[in-house]
Amino acid sequence: MAHSGPQGREGLSFGRALVYAWLTIGIVDIADALVFYGFLGATPRLIFQSIASGLLGRAAFSGGFWVQCLGVALHFLISFVIALVYLAASRRMRTLARRPWAWGPAYGLAVWFVMYFVVLPLSAHGPAAMKWPTVVDEIAIHLLGVGLPAALFARAHAERGV
Repeated sequence: MAHSGPQGREGLSFGRALVYAWLTIGIVDIADALVFYGFLGATPRLIFQSIASGLLGRAAFSGGFWVQCLGVALHFLISFVIALVYLAASRRMRTLARRPWAWGPAYGLAVWFVMYFVVLPLSAHGPAAMKWPTVVDEIAIHLLGVGLPAALFARAHAERGV
């Protein structure tokens, strides 16, 4: 049974907040990639192969349906970890849930830095090419479509009063 939060609203359980944050981050981020890179001429196949190339390297680009499925799975796995880290941290550092409009975008920016300057260089994909329009889009989606949803769902969980 849910408990009433500070404003008399019922908050989300940790599990629900995690699932909602995970799916929101995963869907919003991939939708942005499909639209933004689609305008630049990339097909969904190429986008998902590019994600899979983090594990498979250049061989991903000659792969078919199952490589694309791997790209989707990896994308949503990363989204899950991003959501889990913020939600777990917000249980220890309550300000993360209390001030989602400040900490969410800050977290999104931190995620972008980690992805582009740690994860990608260490992956089989290698460092990403940094072009100005791409960097602007990537930072914007990480601020508003990755960090902010994580923070807003953390706040919804904190309203539960647990």
